Amino acid sequence: MTNAVVSVPEPRNEPALDYAPGTIERRVLKAKLSELSGQEVEIPLIIGGREVRTGALGECRMPHAHGHLLGRYHRAGPEEVQDAIRAALDARAGWASMDWHDRVAIFLKAAELLAGPWRATLNGATMLAQSKTPFQAEIDAACELVDFWRFNAYFARQLFEDQPLSAPGIWDRVEYRPLEGFVFAVTPFNFTSIAGNLPTAPALLGNTVVWKPASSAVYSAYFVMKLLEAAGLPPGVINLVPGPGPVVGEAALAHPELAGVHFTGSTAVFQGMWRAVGQNIERYRTYPRIVGETGGKDFVFAHASADVDALVTALVRGAFEYQGQKCSAASRAYIPESLWGAVKEQLLDDVARIPMGDVRDFRNFMGAVIDRVAFEKIRGYLEYAKLAPETTVLGGGTCDDSVGYFVAPTVVQTETPRNRLMEEEIFGPVLTVWVYPDASLDEALELCDRTSPYGLTGAIFAEDRRAVGRMTAALRDAAGNFYINDKPTGAVVGQQPFGGGRASGTNDKAGSLLNLLRWVSQRTIKENFCPSTRFEYPHMDEA
Repeated sequence: MTNAVVSVPEPRNEPALDYAPGTIERRVLKAKLSELSGQEVEIPLIIGGREVRTGALGECRMPHAHGHLLGRYHRAGPEEVQDAIRAALDARAGWASMDWHDRVAIFLKAAELLAGPWRATLNGATMLAQSKTPFQAEIDAACELVDFWRFNAYFARQLFEDQPLSAPGIWDRVEYRPLEGFVFAVTPFNFTSIAGNLPTAPALLGNTVVWKPASSAVYSAYFVMKLLEAAGLPPGVINLVPGPGPVVGEAALAHPELAGVHFTGSTAVFQGMWRAVGQNIERYRTYPRIVGETGGKDFVFAHASADVDALVTALVRGAFEYQGQKCSAASRAYIPESLWGAVKEQLLDDVARIPMGDVRDFRNFMGAVIDRVAFEKIRGYLEYAKLAPETTVLGGGTCDDSVGYFVAPTVVQTETPRNRLMEEEIFGPVLTVWVYPDASLDEALELCDRTSPYGLTGAIFAEDRRAVGRMTAALRDAAGNFYINDKPTGAVVGQQPFGGGRASGTNDKAGSLLNLLRWVSQRTIKENFCPSTRFEYPHMDEA
């Protein structure tokens, strides 16, 4: 045990590689894509460091080439979930008692492995199984996950340094204990970085974890788990249990040792989990911490003074990068009449030029949506847009699932600002525009604030500084991540802590110290060097 007051290297954001023609990273990634797509892997559960095979198999397929099988994964049942919980609880004492800097070292090593020799593997797995382009995979599976591991280590040290004042003769201090029990991490398909962060942020603070990845992203989750093992993560600290959500979730949420839930996914699922925790509240050893980031109906709101070129670029990138499958993706836009002619012309021209196809062809800007369920849901919204009398499909509106689950980037104009396309989360490449009268700015801002139940991200565009202040104030509660003259996507760890309120989650800000605070339970310790030896107080003496 060291007696040093250990510092943590000051983090820096991992630079993104550009994979331009002729670069080494392009050649390495192409080779890794060929290697991964040329084999089928069998993915076990990992419980207490052991590989567990149940024989109940699910498939990992390429969304952009759904006839191509990448591998099969074993699904957990109730018995395996119980085994994973036992493994987490068995590992807790040893992991929690480990010096904090030794835990930190594991995740700092994981960051270096990912920044170096594992980079192409995680990027390639994310491209193939989640249909991300090289750039979208790079900023996610490589850069953001590296950032999470580096910055969380730094934030942990800052958290431990936050100590109370002490009166004369007293030594007051606070101990940051891991939660009592296990943490249940449930991760989404759309970001490998989130899948890597949700189990590891609690683990960094000494918690042990049962991790259920999205069924459509088990492939990349498996490689994250193998990377963590290579970095020295002890057995049982994180237990990987892919399987049906209701099966895994019911068993985990009913367990009396549940100490916390770390979730990213749909609002409906999160509300169901919260409801289950409430129904089970009397059986828990402690009140579980519930941390969740859910859906969004994210907006771009333009003022008449907005720069048209910047606005249109933000709309295209914000709405259609990664097929609109970001919880932060631009899904509704409010454009003033005075700008709409120029915006419409340039927007539709850009959308018509977006290349879409197999992400292994680096010339493509978009890939496929994640699976058939998503494809059918989005197709339903497209059919509605074509048939509803108050909506007009201006560009796109087509889809094709013959080879992959491809949905064309689509722009819809609505005559009614409370149309369902302006209210409901679609999670696909569909941008709906409402054109408002320039003189009705305040009314349009109120509609933007009140139309959707969500409050995740939003952006405003204006060159008029007074308008910027007016719009920022009006939309104060509409977004947890708010952007001025920028697209509503692309939050960077350490720069824009991410999370929203309302129906979008608990706003516990992934990528900041605030999130880590949720995974510790403080114990205040008061030590009196000169304790009183008489019970009487001075006021009790006779005058």
